[in-house]
Amino acid sequence: MDFEYTQEQLAVREAARDFASTQLLPGVIERDIAATFPKELILQMGEMGFLGMMSSPEYGGGGMDTISYVLAMEEISKIDASAAVIMSVNNSLVCWGLEKYGNDQQKQQYLIPLASGKSLGAFALSEPEAGSDATSQKTTATHMGDHYLLNGTKNWITNGNTADIYLVIAQTDSTKGHHGISVFIVEKGWPGFEIGKKEDKMGIRASDTHSLMFSDVKIPKENRIGDLGFGFKFAMETLNGGRIGIAAQALGLASGAFERSLQYARERYTFGKPISEHQAIQFKLADMDMEIEIARLICMKAAKTKDMGKDYSKLSAMAKLYASKVAMETTTEAVQIHGGYGYVREYHVERMMRDAKITQIYEGTSEIQKIVISRSLLR
Repeated sequence: MDFEYTQEQLAVREAARDFASTQLLPGVIERDIAATFPKELILQMGEMGFLGMMSSPEYGGGGMDTISYVLAMEEISKIDASAAVIMSVNNSLVCWGLEKYGNDQQKQQYLIPLASGKSLGAFALSEPEAGSDATSQKTTATHMGDHYLLNGTKNWITNGNTADIYLVIAQTDSTKGHHGISVFIVEKGWPGFEIGKKEDKMGIRASDTHSLMFSDVKIPKENRIGDLGFGFKFAMETLNGGRIGIAAQALGLASGAFERSLQYARERYTFGKPISEHQAIQFKLADMDMEIEIARLICMKAAKTKDMGKDYSKLSAMAKLYASKVAMETTTEAVQIHGGYGYVREYHVERMMRDAKITQIYEGTSEIQKIVISRSLLR
């Protein structure tokens, strides 16, 4: 096995690290407090190619591999997990699904602006009664000949207000269960499409999370992706890749908190010596570093397996499950190492701890990941 990154991959990591430290870090605390979407910074990320990293250059993307994407996600997440999830949704859930399953007309019209960073996308699957149980779609798309009429509500939608293009999962034939679910491309501003309230979240506060309401929204039939009844498979396949992105986000939160803790332990003195010389702190740092390294290995294995064109569904679930666990544990220990300073905003780790929790919930809870893993083992 080759554990060395290529020069191209290292260059991507360095570019992401530099952008995060010079552009995202100033103002990250203020954006968290005010829940301010980093609009100008996201535009810059688009110009740098971070919003369509794995998309083909033919459609405005970077044509990079999944390992490069994970490396970039980790570096962005070390500094600003909100910016990272905006990036993850556009790359993993929107651009990937459009390129994999969209037709050429859909790619020309929608994928090119999304992958090039000129537009931003959102993925609308969750509903008030359809979170982990994605088969229970209540949003409907009724066939009306040359168009569909979309009605229903989606919630917990990342980029909900700032997106230009939405991939919406809806029921087209309730008699067929999950085989009656389809997927549509919806544009912001269409009549009957309203953005609901912004959620006041514990973490990733600078990303905008909204509910969406559809009332007789007219969707051209050309905006259906794939065949009728393809929507559930589309959602599950797309989420498999999305989980690698969230695993990378969790990995970045953990490694960022660890790096801050290591620096603090060297600088903070108690009883006449740096706290890094106290065995209690040394053991915490050793455990943190070990767990992060394990999480990184499984993230990279999932990414490599995806790049090889093999089934990566189990590995992506494992990566998300384990990395999110490590993120929660590591950020909590980071606050502990910082002591009272860890409980205030200035030292960043309290924000990281709040941000880490969502990685165990969205794009499939930890419990759902265990179901995915066990089904893969037993089928």
